[in-house]
Amino acid sequence: MDRRKTVEVFRERLSEVIERSGLNRTAFAEKVDLDRSTLSQLLSPSNDRLPRAETITGIARREQVSVDWLLGLSQEGQLRADVMAGVLQIEPGAASPADARLARWHADAVGYKIRYVPTTLPDLLKTEEVIRYEYQEYGVQVPQSRIEQAGKRLAYSRLPETDMEVCSSIQSVEEFALGHGIWKNLSVASRIDQLKAMLTLLDELYPTLRWFLFDGLQRYSVPLTIFGPKRAALYAGNMYVVFNSTEHIRALTKNFDDLIRAAMVQPPDVYDFIGRLAKDLEAAPPAKTATVGGS
Repeated sequence: MDRRKTVEVFRERLSEVIERSGLNRTAFAEKVDLDRSTLSQLLSPSNDRLPRAETITGIARREQVSVDWLLGLSQEGQLRADVMAGVLQIEPGAASPADARLARWHADAVGYKIRYVPTTLPDLLKTEEVIRYEYQEYGVQVPQSRIEQAGKRLAYSRLPETDMEVCSSIQSVEEFALGHGIWKNLSVASRIDQLKAMLTLLDELYPTLRWFLFDGLQRYSVPLTIFGPKRAALYAGNMYVVFNSTEHIRALTKNFDDLIRAAMVQPPDVYDFIGRLAKDLEAAPPAKTATVGGS
């Protein structure tokens, strides 16, 4: 399901929830801790964005429906309150330097396939310089913690029993190489070093690590990791939304598998794709490269 369709389904099902509640919009907004204007925006046909993860989970929790149903990932809507507390958790502090949850979740899933949609580039393939660049606004501790986490993920991927699939949009990788968006102030040399580092690791880790690139104009996914049948964690900036129920994990796994089936670049070809980006960047005239890369 693409992003526009997801927003449309969410709007329809939110309207259904409000109707079933028997409340007017003002009273419903107060019940779920939303501003009346925010609720009106979510219900507007012209709205093309989903609300924040905590807003969706707050509505689901108070109205005893599943998040998957609100987002159109499941046809099963009603969920008992006692079940909801067990299958859905909000884990705050996702940027905390003391965050050991990811390492623990990976350890729990040893022997199972890990499915991963990164926020930017896959963490285990990032250079220390790129990680420091991404987290430079967080002070000293967070970038160092992220470097350590990336190192642990890389070590995990080198275990013989590891099986990991990664899905990214092809545009997100191209934007990095060109220095667009958040990467505009990262130097050309740093971007070339990152691309070459990815080539080395892709060559080493394939086929236990398989990276698929899909067309971001045709598909969309929030950043998430599915830890085999154990749990699935959606990254929502400063928190994780964690699903523990079999139904939720299966629904998210199906969505991930849809990304794989739609991939434009398959794992055996990603190495050549990254290599071409690195060569093009190295061959670009200095003046042109500096302008594009913002260095």
